[in-house]
Order: sequence, then C-alpha cells, then structure tokens
Amino acid sequence: MAGLVEMVSVCFGGVALAQTGYPAEMHRLTLDHYMVVSAVMFAIGLIGFLTRRNLIIMFLCTELMFQASGIALVALGRYHLDFTGQTFVIFVLTVAAAEAAMALALVVLLFRRRESLDAEEWSELNG
Repeated sequence: MAGLVEMVSVCFGGVALAQTGYPAEMHRLTLDHYMVVSAVMFAIGLIGFLTRRNLIIMFLCTELMFQASGIALVALGRYHLDFTGQTFVIFVLTVAAAEAAMALALVVLLFRRRESLDAEEWSELNG
C-alpha cells in the first residue's frame, strides 16, 4: 500500500491525492463559528419569511433556512467525526429540491390566476 502512495505521489509531482490518516479533530471554537453562521442564516430566513409578503421571497427564505440547517448538520458531524450529519444533509437537500419544484409550480399557478404574488391576496381561498 505504501508503494502505491509513493507511486501516485511521484506521478503527480510529489502531491499525494489520497488522505493518509484519520482527519484531525475540529476545535470547539471552529464548531462555534459554524454554528453562529448557521444560526444567523436561519434567523435571516425566518425573519424574511415572517415579514415579507411576496411568495417568491418567502420560498427563498425557506431555502435559506434549509441551507442553514445543512451547515449545522455538517459541522456537527465533522466535529464528532461521524458521517451521520453529512448523510442527513443529502435527505434535507432532497426535500429542499422537491419543495423548490412544488413552490415554482405553485407560484406560476397563482400568478396566472390573479396576476399577483402578494400573500395577502391569497389569505382567503374560495373552495
């Protein structure tokens, strides 16, 4: 195995392409920075969702909240040297993609009906 790593290293000018050891542990301060960024992104998304009335902006704010939760999951997974966080982010991104597709279809349908994307106009729906 060591011979293969040396051969790859020689072929690419002394740069090894594979990681040779277990990753170093993440410091607590680094985790705190990721968590603060995630919390700020989530707060911006939540405030934007609650204060804006445009449907497209509301959907973008939900996407921002999904991304903030993804950052937190990846950071916590890396801190604990576990791949569970990264695996769960794949499912979060799948849900976010499905939500974005449904949101786009809904926005197009609503705009065709009333020529507006203001959420106040859609507060009372007729059956």
